[in-house]
Amino acid sequence: MRYIDNIPVWGEHEPNTLAQAATCARTADYFALMADGHLGYGVPIGGVIASESRISPTAVGFDIACGNKAVRLDIPAAEVRQNIHKIMDDIWSTLSFGVGRRNTENNSDSPFVTDAHEGWLTEAAKPLKHKANAQLGTIGSGNHYVDLFADEQDRIWIGVHFGSRGLGHGIATWFLKAAGAQDGMMVDPVFFDVSSDLGAQYIAAMQLGGTYAYAGRDWVCARVARLLGATIEEEIHNHHNFAWLEEHDGRTLWVCRKGATPAFPGQRGFVGGTMGEISIILEGVDTEESKLSLRSTVHGAGRVLGRKMATGTFDRKTGAVKREGLVKPEMMAAWLSRANVVLRGGGLDESPDCYKRLPEVLAAHGETIRILHTLTPLGVAMAGANEFDPYKD
Repeated sequence: MRYIDNIPVWGEHEPNTLAQAATCARTADYFALMADGHLGYGVPIGGVIASESRISPTAVGFDIACGNKAVRLDIPAAEVRQNIHKIMDDIWSTLSFGVGRRNTENNSDSPFVTDAHEGWLTEAAKPLKHKANAQLGTIGSGNHYVDLFADEQDRIWIGVHFGSRGLGHGIATWFLKAAGAQDGMMVDPVFFDVSSDLGAQYIAAMQLGGTYAYAGRDWVCARVARLLGATIEEEIHNHHNFAWLEEHDGRTLWVCRKGATPAFPGQRGFVGGTMGEISIILEGVDTEESKLSLRSTVHGAGRVLGRKMATGTFDRKTGAVKREGLVKPEMMAAWLSRANVVLRGGGLDESPDCYKRLPEVLAAHGETIRILHTLTPLGVAMAGANEFDPYKD
């Protein structure tokens, strides 16, 4: 860890990411940047931004309560390896990957059909209930996934990454407009006073998005376990892209973690790598340095190539190539072949070539975290190429 412009920073970052962090630090009571950081909408991914009496919808972002869940199963690893192609086919055909998808299976047991959460009383969320019910348990596009792993003891884990889908995006859009937020990347984050009507409504709607995202990830993990005929024996579940009211050094703060994982001492988290590399289960460790991150750590490996840089740009009218991308299909195929990973879906913008190396990112956080399990990917399912997901951030 080092300080840059009085901001505690872990890892190495592009100048534009550091410039965005400095802009955020000027308007917040506290700011820190995790090692997987990169440019985001108004606040860098990997940013931890806190204030005593204000909450920032910019810092939480469009994909409210995006998060990671991992569950350990009782199925033998040998059985999964032997049937990995069929298993991944079943996952791909059963679950809903892509943009604007509905869950094709009956969700009549969803708590959102009759849920009385106070967030539904907000103007932002009221019109979104039908969409929320239809999309519960859909995964979306971009870097959202359903993976199968084996750990160092050759036990099988499911790992998932996605958020609150159209519900969260609609809530965020409504409140950002109400706050007069500017559109773009390098803009000042907006805040609500938590004692104001808009602030109270935002907190209620955001927490509704969190409840919804947790329910969606629970549903997907349970559905995959059922596909495998397995029982869930252990689970780890965390949001990022969320705000919590927390105590830090005697101060009560609203802490927004945008692409950062809560890591209080002993708190476990699932952190995903890329489709061709390890992921991990970690826990927070009580050190002086961990206090500087407001008990936070990374949520993934972190991008080094933007999506357009990776895949190139095209003229939408003619289809002509304006600029070729830096990642070629044979590069991604070679990486997955070396890793012996079975992929369903996935575009070049999600190739491991687009990301930092997770072990290096974790090493930057030193003794603030402890790795409990190393997860090696066996199968990865993501939405197909060429899908833009408006619900991710």
